[in-house]
Amino acid sequence: MVRTPLFLAVLAVSAGLFAQDGQVPAVPANDPVLEQLDELSLLPWLKNDPFVTDPGVLNVHHFAVTDTPSYSAEVYRQRLSILDERTPFKLTYNEQVQSYIDLYARRKREQTARMLGLSELYFPVFEEALDRHGMPMELKYLAVVESALYPGARSRAAAVGLWQFMIGTGRMYGLEVDSYVDERCDIYQSTDAACRYLKDLHRIFGNWELALAAYNCGPGNVNKAIRRAGGSGDYWSVYNNLPRETRGYVPAFIAVNYIFAHAAEHNLYPIIPNYCSYEVDTVQVCYPLNLDRLAQLTGANAQELKDLNPMFKQGVVPDLQQSTTLYMPHHMVDEFLESEDAIMYSYVPDLSTPAPYSAPTRNTATASNGSAKKWHTVRRGESLGTIANKHGISVKQLRSMNGLRSDKIHAGQKLVVKMGAPVTATTAEVATPKQPVDSASATPKQDQAFVYYTVQPGDTLWGIAQRYPGVTVDDIKRLNSDMNLRKLPVGRKLKVRVTEG
Repeated sequence: MVRTPLFLAVLAVSAGLFAQDGQVPAVPANDPVLEQLDELSLLPWLKNDPFVTDPGVLNVHHFAVTDTPSYSAEVYRQRLSILDERTPFKLTYNEQVQSYIDLYARRKREQTARMLGLSELYFPVFEEALDRHGMPMELKYLAVVESALYPGARSRAAAVGLWQFMIGTGRMYGLEVDSYVDERCDIYQSTDAACRYLKDLHRIFGNWELALAAYNCGPGNVNKAIRRAGGSGDYWSVYNNLPRETRGYVPAFIAVNYIFAHAAEHNLYPIIPNYCSYEVDTVQVCYPLNLDRLAQLTGANAQELKDLNPMFKQGVVPDLQQSTTLYMPHHMVDEFLESEDAIMYSYVPDLSTPAPYSAPTRNTATASNGSAKKWHTVRRGESLGTIANKHGISVKQLRSMNGLRSDKIHAGQKLVVKMGAPVTATTAEVATPKQPVDSASATPKQDQAFVYYTVQPGDTLWGIAQRYPGVTVDDIKRLNSDMNLRKLPVGRKLKVRVTEG
């Protein structure tokens, strides 16, 4: 770990940031958690990010250390004791924990206020995933320690995203990384991967404190620390045997639990982001797309789109041969759906350098009736009834057009709301043209098309096949032969053949 230059430590002392009573040592300038906060504080995201609603709140007086009330050690101990009774974590109070409380409440007040605001954007996503996996809700605070709630955060060790996955660990849990896409920055996929990783670590060590330490430095280093401590399974017993960069990890986690519960007592209030979780929506795209061009076509802010989609490293959605999720402000979705035909064919690859993908192949055959298939992307809270009413069709017709056997749908799912031969077709939408009519029969053969199904918790190949008439498990395996289907990762897209009469 590269140490912070000496002049920063001198500056901190001159500003009165280190403990003055001699009882509680301040977090040293070369502490890994502090170094991460210092590095993030230099990013434009923190100083001039598009999510801040009112930059006017950022004034010196608001974040002055002199505005921070002081409390006795007994008050901190009592407050943590009350929190400790409501969590499976051991929220211990000691000098190390106090030093991190001071870090967040005094030395890094502006960043703490921003993290309090950003929690309104990310915590609902975390809580939904933690509830789905049956895990403690307090684990949402781990992302505060890891990334300061910045989805594009990158550590000096090349850990990336809200949950700071290394490439190897991320791939173990289904997160793909290449030159154009980094799923470690995908809010939903990385959160689900972090839940599964933490669950595995808890299964190994039997308590959450050691699981957190292993998340930071790896289970091998924690096992080594346990052996050196004589086999103890208590975090504080192995504390001095852990790597230096891990020792402050659990104390910082405890401090964040305290700060988020008692921010107001320290005159800390959230800087509210422009977008809370309910103001961000998703659409599914299955074609190459440039985010700058998308912003031009819809009148959106290009930087906001990039900030909401940091998984697309070059600001480009490549041709992934399967649909992918695009995040955007809720008010932009209608404009996107109305302009999707233009958006679909707006991508022009950069011919100056070889590109790993190309625009979809267009079928220039024109349908005789000139009508096209129309899609609707399901939003949170919508039902088949509301969607059918919106598009002037019956629920029965909507089920029939989409091969649905029940009324169960999910946000982000794309539904056909108008049938008809498409004016133009892409390889992502229609893979096989209509077959000629058999002269010996008056019944024409059905044409075949593909949809992309997003894997949900508890899904099986058999259950997915049952959703689509005529589809078998072998059909799904054959169409997705490039994927490992022995374990279905939540959020991945499966290609499914459907038939149209």
